[in-house]
Amino acid sequence: MAHDGVDLIVEQWRRERPDLDTTAMAVFGRIYRLAKLAGDVVERAYAEFGIGRPEFDVLATLRRSGAPFQLSPGALAASMMLSSGGTTARLDRLEKAGLVRRSPDPQDRRGVLVSLTDAGRQLIDQAVGAGLGRQQELLAHLPKDRQRQLGDLLREVLTQLEG
Repeated sequence: MAHDGVDLIVEQWRRERPDLDTTAMAVFGRIYRLAKLAGDVVERAYAEFGIGRPEFDVLATLRRSGAPFQLSPGALAASMMLSSGGTTARLDRLEKAGLVRRSPDPQDRRGVLVSLTDAGRQLIDQAVGAGLGRQQELLAHLPKDRQRQLGDLLREVLTQLEG
């Protein structure tokens, strides 16, 4: 089995502190490194469409909400775990680029709805495909059943932590 940078770190701790169980360090060290490496690869894919991860998150949240592809700023912020100020800054940039539009909420005179424009929907459909393609390339060396197994194990940990 090949060794990675996490193996070196764990081995150093094992040598210096043999009393420590470094199993969790090995798992989370790899998760962190994978997230960083994969995030960088996907970020480059989004850059080809003139957007970064923050803009992608807004457009993707609207797109996967289903027709009519609109949400309140509050619902967007909650979905992305962002403050309202952070959401407003993203929406300002996307509206200026013609990818989203804000309009009055017909159900709430004080409310606003954020909608994907046709250009925004076209862009996010292309960007999500490109990003997913890069992610699939990163896992291509693993057979599909191992990819599913890895996803299942990570889900098990994540649901416990989020619960």
